[in-house]
Amino acid sequence: MRVQDVMTKPAAFCGLDATLAEAGGIMGKRGCGFLPVVGEGGNVIAVITDRDICIALGTRNQNSSQVLVRDVVLPKDRMVPRLYTCAPEESIHCVVKTMRESGVRRLPVVDREGTLQGVVSIDDLVRYARDNADKAGVNSEEIVETCKAVHPKKPHPVAA
Repeated sequence: MRVQDVMTKPAAFCGLDATLAEAGGIMGKRGCGFLPVVGEGGNVIAVITDRDICIALGTRNQNSSQVLVRDVVLPKDRMVPRLYTCAPEESIHCVVKTMRESGVRRLPVVDREGTLQGVVSIDDLVRYARDNADKAGVNSEEIVETCKAVHPKKPHPVAA
């Protein structure tokens, strides 16, 4: 099974000059918590999550309409943001491995030129595994192990 068979398309996205309010609005309208960020040439250059937006607004004394996506996704401590992607023709097994090793739950799906084709998420893979349990492809054990790797159990701090 290939990514193109399970990915969500068309994918919602935003640009670097979108405000966090605009990015959050797109997420709310589309019911997602993840947006690929597309540059001037149309290529995916970063991603922003609802968590990124929350942290950015919680650590700045600014309104969401005053902070640009570029200020969040282009880190000052690195030359380029960390970006994990996959291709539509990739095997689902490769995507599961990438998610597990990189600790991400969603990947932009891009063509050879880097143009956004869709998004594949752990939820897409769970639905696929559930609906195709009797067919060859990714199985529920792979999905469970990937979820564990992406969401390691962390101890909760004890309130004093």
